[in-house]
Amino acid sequence: MSVRADPYPGRQLRERFVAERDPRGMRRMTSREYLRQRLLSRRQLNGLAMTGSWLGLAAAMLGPPSRASALEAVTSTASTGARRTVKFRDGAVVSALGQGSAQLAQGRHPQAVEEEALRTGLSLGMTLIDTAELYGDGRSEEFIGRVIAGQRDSVFLVSKVWQSHATRRGIARACEASLARLGTDHLDLYLLHWPSGVTDLAGVVAAFENLRSQGKIRAWGVSNFKLKDMEAMLRIPHGDRCATNQVLYNIASRDIERDLLPWCERHNMPVMAYSPLGGPGSGLLRDPTLAAIGEAHGCSAAAVALAWSIRSGNVIAIPESGSPAHVRENSVALSLVLTPQELQTLDRVHPPPRR
Repeated sequence: MSVRADPYPGRQLRERFVAERDPRGMRRMTSREYLRQRLLSRRQLNGLAMTGSWLGLAAAMLGPPSRASALEAVTSTASTGARRTVKFRDGAVVSALGQGSAQLAQGRHPQAVEEEALRTGLSLGMTLIDTAELYGDGRSEEFIGRVIAGQRDSVFLVSKVWQSHATRRGIARACEASLARLGTDHLDLYLLHWPSGVTDLAGVVAAFENLRSQGKIRAWGVSNFKLKDMEAMLRIPHGDRCATNQVLYNIASRDIERDLLPWCERHNMPVMAYSPLGGPGSGLLRDPTLAAIGEAHGCSAAAVALAWSIRSGNVIAIPESGSPAHVRENSVALSLVLTPQELQTLDRVHPPPRR
């Protein structure tokens, strides 16, 4: 996608200079200085509205925070419990930023490093962990089971059943296998991974409801359902108990905003966003506009992209990372609030779909 010239003030931070008059007369400053001065009043307002966050007035008076100070602030936010959350219809409240696991426990990083990454996320408030029986043929679930041993009660655990197992008996067997690999007696949320090939959706709902009545799952939902699939499910007995729909969503992939996302909002159903950073091979994190906004806030482009994805309060983003450092950068999104001007800029660069 092409980027308009100068979509965000200060995008060319290294070479561009601007002139601005102050009471002492005209002087020249770098665009970084200009951007900091331009954002000061906005940060003061945000600080007054969000007392205690790193966007507070004291931070504003000192200029944009460094990336290190942003990480320190989100650590403080996690420790005090003041973080962005999403509420399900059954009353369960979860962190708006969780952790995915599709590529974990598959040799990309040393196992100890990936375990530390997952634990780091938990310590910073990213307590929702998403997995599936498909991921690594169960290795992801086994890996997560080892990491959360001894702290199961502090984790909101999500897994998914593959569509080839999506029969009344097949779902029960698949759930038992996932519970064994995860080392737990229940899932907080159990999802149907894909609708394709599923011919008995009523049977799927009945199987989920049976697991819920047995206490093996607390709630159930779906993944990769389109609007027509969601509407069909609501016509099934107890289909309205679906807790969520997990779908592809990020600032460069906004198709669900056309119809699915508004539908879920009308039905008070949170959406779970996978690949919120663009997924494997994506160049999203090299986007210059995300980088410039991150520079203004003292954080990474990834934190900006994640803050954008959870901006509505009805979306839970589940980025995956096997690196503790990247997890720390991602966690800044829990306290990062983008300004209306920044959101408008991102809309110009990555336009929403036409409805």
